[in-house]
Amino acid sequence: MQRSTGGNVNTDKINLSIDQVYDLSVDVLSRNGFSAPHTAAIAQTITAGQRDDCQSHGLYRLIVCVQTLQAGLVDPDALPLITHPAPAVVQVDAQRAYSLLAFQEGLPHLAEKAKRNGVAVLAINNCFHFSALWPEVEAIAEQGLAGIAMTPSHSWVAPAGGTRPVFGTNPIAFAWPRSAGNPYVFDFATSMVARGEIELHRRTGRPIPEGWAIDANGQPTTDAAAGLAGAMLTFGSYKGSALSTMIELLAGPLIGDWTSLQSQAFDAGAKGTPLHGELLIALDPDILGRGQRSINDAGAEAMLDAIAGQGARLPSERRYKARAKSAQEGVWVSRALYDEVRNLGA
Repeated sequence: MQRSTGGNVNTDKINLSIDQVYDLSVDVLSRNGFSAPHTAAIAQTITAGQRDDCQSHGLYRLIVCVQTLQAGLVDPDALPLITHPAPAVVQVDAQRAYSLLAFQEGLPHLAEKAKRNGVAVLAINNCFHFSALWPEVEAIAEQGLAGIAMTPSHSWVAPAGGTRPVFGTNPIAFAWPRSAGNPYVFDFATSMVARGEIELHRRTGRPIPEGWAIDANGQPTTDAAAGLAGAMLTFGSYKGSALSTMIELLAGPLIGDWTSLQSQAFDAGAKGTPLHGELLIALDPDILGRGQRSINDAGAEAMLDAIAGQGARLPSERRYKARAKSAQEGVWVSRALYDEVRNLGA
């Protein structure tokens, strides 16, 4: 473990190996009461976020995990209940635990059904969800399948033309399996930015860019705290707003779960992780591709090469580079965050 000093305590950083990030996560989660299965599943996802330099989804997320537990909202022990209501459908009731263990246990069933039927759906219900979605769709792509995932959150985001929050940040993710190398993956919130990014700006006293949020009076703001107290904005105006509405419906009422408004009402000011559902779709290129997978893969690769060949960056390319670098050099974490996380529940 190394410490970098830049003359200002706020710039002090600590270098951790990937294993140390995981061990720290396990220590914090288990010490605060999470069962071993949940601890392992959560720690793996948090470590992946820190490893890929997704700061808002790395060690920082341990803070809200513990806060949600201390508020008495999330169940640290509940085991997922898996049912099979149809040949191409898997439903997993997380029983008000975090979603990650439910996904891990539902994934083998999702993959098996997709490879048998060409397409399959995994609906995770009654779960607290705090993580990025790319770990889920990457795991689907590792099965040789294309994957889509979406989820609502708390109602933090105003619709286009509005001033009051209705939507969650409502991320959507997609993964395309590739025969060589990492899959093609995108994962983005339908808000202008993930809420964690605004929170990180607030914690470090930095202004947010214009267009990220409005204040409680509906006026544009660059003050992170004012934006958090007001409403975030969707990307792409009415286009992002419509896409966010779709995610609310598909990952909410369609699968018998809550919208972001309902999740926010349940939270009742506790500022815990959102409680809702998650929808995942897996598609088999072997079955849907009319038996010509190699030809179809070649066409896909030619298109992706045409993007990268002109200097455009493929989504997740930065993450994959950070992943390789972290494996060699470890990750740098601010001293203040490291101390705060290490002392959680002490």
